[in-house]
Amino acid sequence: MASEVKHFLAPQAWVNGAWAQEVLLSIAADGHWTHVEPQASAELQRGAERLGGPVLPGLVNAHSHAFQRAIAGLTERASGSDDDFWSWRDRMYSAALRITPEQLEAVAALLYAELLQAGYTQVCEFHYLHNHTDGQPYADPLAMSLALVRAAQRVGMGLTLLPTLYMRSGFGAKGLREDQRRFASTPDSVLRLAEGVRGQSTGHINTGLALHSLRAVDEAALHEVAAAARARGMAVHIHIAEQMQEVQDCLTAHGARPIEWLLQHAQVDARWNLVHATQASAVELQGVQRSGAAVVICPSTEANLGDGVFDLPTYAAAGGRWSIGSDSHVTRNWQEELRLLEYSQRLTLRQRNIAARTLGGPSSAGSLFNAALAGGSAATSLPLGGIRPGERADFSVIDRSSPALLGIPAEHLLDALVFSSPDARFREVFVAGKPVVSGGQAAGWPRLAQDFSQAMNTLWA
Repeated sequence: MASEVKHFLAPQAWVNGAWAQEVLLSIAADGHWTHVEPQASAELQRGAERLGGPVLPGLVNAHSHAFQRAIAGLTERASGSDDDFWSWRDRMYSAALRITPEQLEAVAALLYAELLQAGYTQVCEFHYLHNHTDGQPYADPLAMSLALVRAAQRVGMGLTLLPTLYMRSGFGAKGLREDQRRFASTPDSVLRLAEGVRGQSTGHINTGLALHSLRAVDEAALHEVAAAARARGMAVHIHIAEQMQEVQDCLTAHGARPIEWLLQHAQVDARWNLVHATQASAVELQGVQRSGAAVVICPSTEANLGDGVFDLPTYAAAGGRWSIGSDSHVTRNWQEELRLLEYSQRLTLRQRNIAARTLGGPSSAGSLFNAALAGGSAATSLPLGGIRPGERADFSVIDRSSPALLGIPAEHLLDALVFSSPDARFREVFVAGKPVVSGGQAAGWPRLAQDFSQAMNTLWA
């Protein structure tokens, strides 16, 4: 019925990869865009609710480990002469081994609220904390998974839960280390988690499947999970080629680099999302593009862990798809992720505006945003590709009074949003046409902060 359609008027909105003015935005009762009309006539504008600033589509955060929000800022002290990803991982396990479902829910709820306030509207949760702290299964195997679901529902965040298969500590290992006991899983168990969540969830929750990494699963299990995902139309995510040691270990075990081996031995297609790919060769990146798979780039975490710099120019030249993720959550802001992605290229190549030249378009910010937006649908298997009919009506209203945006001409607004900091704010954020952030703050923020602080105090007392 026409009365069920909501109409908004945006003074400026990002439509089809560029700014449009005086845009009528119509949202159907099911929470999807039904009509988008730039330069709407006065007659069409009549009765529409005028939004308080320019509008951007919501972005997908394509890679999250929510529990790691509990260690943000707590791993920045040197521990000996060698401090790298592997020493960081040992410290990260201290949180993984103690956090309870109740604490995970409190940590994730605050995190998801932070992500919403920053303009993310869907998060892909790469979830491998399945078991009790002693490594035994919970009486309810869904205990940790549903903690994440409740956290997302509490704040209105869209969630793609990715139960993750983790079977061994490394290439050729017989099983997991003692400090990995909570991760133990089988192809059947992660599939049951995905189906259990899908059967119990309401709201904007869907599921996919994940393989922790090539070092953590054997070939038979990889094929079993991939086949299950294919049969159910689910996205598949995998950490790959993040660290040089991982590449060397894969060469020793298989005689091939990680992405090289994956492309040769798995039916990699558009359902696959390869997380990091920091140590990928040009040939491998070209192979990823040909397969139809996408890459998930996590610039802030890759910088924080000393992983290296993703080869964006080579991948862009091949026409590869990608999305962004905040991974360990040392930042919860997509503006900073895109800014760091571009700046890492500039530092490496000693040139400017790399994204504009390699991705196409006059603006580095616009080119980065468009690419990250397009990759979100691949990461979630959901219609989250922007402001156009049929896509889910996720959007943010920019606070034009933010200091970074004062006096900025309308056509340069996204450039300033990404490359002028401190970061600009969002007045409101909507998920499926419903407000989840108002006045720059998620609903229930004081209680979320209180619960998070209590969980942190208990974890680190």
